[in-house]
Amino acid sequence: MSPEDGRVEDDPSMRWNGWGDPAKAKDLPLAVRTLLPLLLGRIRKPEQAAALGEVVLGSSALDDDDLAAFQAAVGEQHVDRSDEARIRHAGGRSTPDLLRRRRIGQDAPDAVIRPADHDEVSACLRVAADRGVAVIPFGGGTSVVGALDPERGRHHAVVSLDLRRLSGLVRLDEVSGEAVLAAGTTGPEAEALLSAHGLELGHYPQSFRYATIGGFAAARSSGQNSAGNGRFDTMVTGIRVATPTGDIALGRSPGSAAGPDLIRVFLGSEGIFGVITEVAVRVHPIPRDRVFESWSFPDFVSGAEGLRHVAQHGNGPTVIRLSDEAETAVSLAQVGKIGKALAKGASVVTVYEGDDIAERRSRVSALLAAAGGVSAGEGAAEEWLKGRFDGPYLRDSLLDAGVFCETLETATTWSNLSTLRSAVEAALKDGFAQAGARSYVMCHVSHVYPTGASLYFTVLAGIRSDPLAVWEPVKASVNDAILAAGGTISHHHAVGRDHAAWLEHEIGETGIRILSAIKRELDPSEIMNPGAVIPIERTR
Repeated sequence: MSPEDGRVEDDPSMRWNGWGDPAKAKDLPLAVRTLLPLLLGRIRKPEQAAALGEVVLGSSALDDDDLAAFQAAVGEQHVDRSDEARIRHAGGRSTPDLLRRRRIGQDAPDAVIRPADHDEVSACLRVAADRGVAVIPFGGGTSVVGALDPERGRHHAVVSLDLRRLSGLVRLDEVSGEAVLAAGTTGPEAEALLSAHGLELGHYPQSFRYATIGGFAAARSSGQNSAGNGRFDTMVTGIRVATPTGDIALGRSPGSAAGPDLIRVFLGSEGIFGVITEVAVRVHPIPRDRVFESWSFPDFVSGAEGLRHVAQHGNGPTVIRLSDEAETAVSLAQVGKIGKALAKGASVVTVYEGDDIAERRSRVSALLAAAGGVSAGEGAAEEWLKGRFDGPYLRDSLLDAGVFCETLETATTWSNLSTLRSAVEAALKDGFAQAGARSYVMCHVSHVYPTGASLYFTVLAGIRSDPLAVWEPVKASVNDAILAAGGTISHHHAVGRDHAAWLEHEIGETGIRILSAIKRELDPSEIMNPGAVIPIERTR
C-alpha cells in the first residue's frame, strides 16, 4: 500500500477455494475432532478437491471488439482473461460457493476488469451497456449470499468489475469528523489511513480483513462492534455512484428534508443499480481504553433477557454477544475444555471502549447479574476478540474433514426472539433429518437494539451424499420458516441471489415494483448484477 493514497493491487493472500490467507489454514483441534462423531455420527471422507491448475473453464465469451472497448476504458493491462483471474472472481465465500470451487468444471466471468477511478467505472458501464455485457461489481469477494455469481442474464457475456484499484482516503474533514473513502479500500487499509490522524471507523464485520468500504455499503454490513459501530448504514453520510444512465453524488449536509433520502436507495443495493465508487462516513477518535468481561448464564433465554435490559437501558458496552448452549460447548471444545463443553449453559462476552467505562460496566453488570448471569472474568472475552476474524478458517477445516458447515442469520423483536429461534432450529434439524443426515445447530445473538436482536445460526451436518443437493432444499425451508415466524430474510448477510426469491414476502409486491422501477430507470439494459436482490423475471 502506498503511504500517499493507499492504493493496492490484488491481495494475493486470499485462498482461491477457501477463506483468507492460505498460511492460516489449520487442522481441526483434537478436541473438536473428538466431539464431531458424538454430534454427527460417522463422518464421510470428502472427495478430493480440484487444484487450481486442474479447474476447467469455458472459453471467454468476449469477442475482440468487446475486449478492445474495455481496454480503451481502463488500459490493456487491466483487462484480464486469464483462467486464474476468472476463477478467483467466480463467486463469493459461502459454503455452496466453496463446494463448487472444489469441482473440476466451474462457471466464471469472461474477464476481470480493473478500473482505477470513478470515471473509468462509468466508462466500463457504458461499454457494457452498449455491447450487452453483464457486470458484477467485486470488492473483497466475501459475499456469502450468491451476490457475486457470474450470472449473464440475457447478455452474451459477463465481466467481474474488480474495484480494488479504487483505494484510498479521498478527503478527511477532521473538524466535522467525516472521511470520504474510495470504494475499494479494505477495512484494514481504511483503519491504517485514519489512524495516522488519530481516528478510526471502528466497523469490524468478520470479513473485515478483506471486505471493502464499497462492499460494506452495498451489503448494509453489520460489524462485530455490535452496540457501538455495528450497522454501517448508520455511519454513512454520503455516497457517489456510477450507474449505466448517469452518475449521482449524495450527502451534502448532515441532515436534510429535501425529499426522500436517496442515499438509502444504494445502501443494500448490492450492485443492481450501479457501482458505488466513494463513501462518506462518520469517524471518531481511537478509543484510549478497552475492558473485557465474560459472563455465564444458565441458558439462552435468561441470557437474552439480560441483553434486552442492557439494550433498552442504553449506553452499554461496545460489544455484547450471547452464545447459546450448543455454541458455548463447541467454543469450549476448541480450546480443549471438554469437561466444561459437556456441561449446560450459555455465555456472553462484553467489550467496553471509550470513556466512562467503569460507570457503564457497573451498570451493565448489575443488569446481567439480575437476569441470572455470573461474571466469568476477562479471559473468554479477550480470546473472542483475538480470534473474531478467524471463524471461517474453522469452516474450511470442517469442509476438508467432510463436515458440512454453513451460517445464516435473521432478526426480530425481543418478544418474538425465542419463537423465531425455535422455528429456524427446527427447520434446520428436520430438513437434514429428512435427508438422512445428523445435524448440530448453534446460535448466537450478535447485535442488539432497544426493540429486538439478531440471531446468527451455524449448522454442522454429516452429509453422506452431494452436500449441495441436500443443502438447497434445507435452505429453502429455513427461509420459509424465518418469514413465517416473523423474522427478516437477512440481518447483515444481505440478499444476493440466495434470498432474492423471498424478498417479496418481506417487502411486499409494491416494494418489489418500486425496486424494479428504480432498476429500469438506472439500468434499462439490465446489465448490473442480474438476478441479485430482485429475481430476473421481476425486473422487466
